[in-house]
Amino acid sequence: MPLPMIQDSTNYRRRMVRSVFGALLLSALAAGTVPASADDLPGVTGTEIKIGNTDAYSGPASAYGVIAKTETAFFRMVNDQGGVAGHTINFISYDDAYSPPKTVEQTRRLVEEDQVALLFQSLGTPTQTAVQRYLNQKKVPQLFISTGADKWGDYKHFPWTMGYQPSYRTEAQIYTKYMLSRLPNAKLAILYQNDDFGKDYPAGVKDVLGDKYAATVVKEVSYETSDATVDSQLTTLQASGADALLVAATPKFAAQAIKKVHDLGWHPAFFLTNVSISVGAVMNPAGPENGIGIITSGYMKDPTDPVFKDDPGMNEWRAFMAKYMPGADLTDANHAFAYGVSMLMWQVLKQCDGDFSRANIMKQAANLHDAYDPILLPGIKVNTSPTNFHPIRAMQLQKWTGTTWERFGDVIQGSSS
Repeated sequence: MPLPMIQDSTNYRRRMVRSVFGALLLSALAAGTVPASADDLPGVTGTEIKIGNTDAYSGPASAYGVIAKTETAFFRMVNDQGGVAGHTINFISYDDAYSPPKTVEQTRRLVEEDQVALLFQSLGTPTQTAVQRYLNQKKVPQLFISTGADKWGDYKHFPWTMGYQPSYRTEAQIYTKYMLSRLPNAKLAILYQNDDFGKDYPAGVKDVLGDKYAATVVKEVSYETSDATVDSQLTTLQASGADALLVAATPKFAAQAIKKVHDLGWHPAFFLTNVSISVGAVMNPAGPENGIGIITSGYMKDPTDPVFKDDPGMNEWRAFMAKYMPGADLTDANHAFAYGVSMLMWQVLKQCDGDFSRANIMKQAANLHDAYDPILLPGIKVNTSPTNFHPIRAMQLQKWTGTTWERFGDVIQGSSS
């Protein structure tokens, strides 16, 4: 008999504790004084915000590794200036080697172990595709992805994902329209990376050509990121008899393509994706003289363009680089790219006004109006809304002179699918 009595007494005390705790909780809720739990504000403490990132510090796209390095330096600058709303930024960046399985591993580590508030500027179309559904299911903001795949603007199906740079598909549409204006009977060859990044380019060409695609595009050849070179692909494309060439490749392969086309003695009208136009990472390795006449589109100020020698926005960037990344290659446009998009992330955090819940971070990212981005070309603005997850929709054509990219024509406002 004694044992049941002890059990009854214990249960009674437990019920009393729960009753008192419940009353206190209801009272606190009514007064609005219950602090947010870790589940409510993952990655946020009273003094810190954790932001996650994956980038290719190694592997076939390692030329892009400087982007995350610059962003790390940028947030160090923000912290030196007092952070945001009393919070310092803890920017955690891991190497995924541009490998989707590795991206999955590192992204889960960021979300489940590091418990970041959001992902910012993670690199790569195939890599970010591998984690997009996971991040949306977890309701983790996947912001300003470092890739221009058109699908990053699909706010209906992936409301926690947002791109940054212009859509690759829109870019390809612009090249095709320009090509037809100069070469109405053009025979086009296309080299593209065999993933969603590369496939956006043939899709954009097809948007313009319609039922004339098969007659105009005489050869399409893809490559894998695991390939050593694209030399054989370029030889095949030349043999097609094409007099125009579109290359949708990351820096390593873009540099190879420029050099190979020159070595083949082939002189097509050459269009190059704007993600591979860095002077330091692409044109110099390819041989600057080998790319003269290549046409691309731009939305950023080129650090090597003398027109921007005294530009206030570029001088702001140069001052940042001198203080926080001394000795870095200032001809590498990836540094400027990183600075501009980080400025955008800073603006989103400021607009949060101290409420760093994931929902509010996403809400503010979709509420940008002519946001400050000092590295954008004149006439190009950043705007978002709940139904526009393509922050930048305008570009300007430019041609390689052998020393810099020279802009021509008007700023072209594009549209995304």
